[in-house]
Amino acid sequence: MTSRMSLEQSVLFAARDNGITSVLFRNAVRRRLGLNVSDSECLSYLSIAGSATPTELSRYTGLSTGSTTTMLDRLEREGFITRTPKAEDRRGVVIKIAPKWPETSGPLVAGVQKAHKELLAGYADSDLVVILDFLTRFTRNVVEHTKAIENSLDGDAADAGRE
Repeated sequence: MTSRMSLEQSVLFAARDNGITSVLFRNAVRRRLGLNVSDSECLSYLSIAGSATPTELSRYTGLSTGSTTTMLDRLEREGFITRTPKAEDRRGVVIKIAPKWPETSGPLVAGVQKAHKELLAGYADSDLVVILDFLTRFTRNVVEHTKAIENSLDGDAADAGRE
């Protein structure tokens, strides 16, 4: 029983360490490129999501709407993003990564991407199915608990308004 508990604890520590090292890696890339944390997080999010609205980016970065607009202005001037009017509502915009971002960041992340591909190649398909299942469910847990915390904060703000 102790070895099972130890193994579970080791897996959770490894997952935690993965999160920490991912942040440290993104920080190294952003410092190399002269970006601040919010700019880096925005570009990272867009690289994964493909596109986002300013409201989504504000929520993701934790910036106010005004600060998000300033960040997007800066990233657009640098040529890292594009703003396109929403097709269904031309008052809104969609933010996307411009070609300059992968051209600029690509050489910095190519080594770790290659190392990850080589690492994955060493696992059997059945192992990859288990790894994918764990990471997917682990992420879902974090998302659900993040929403619960945010909802409790929203409730606290509503309660504060009634005082």
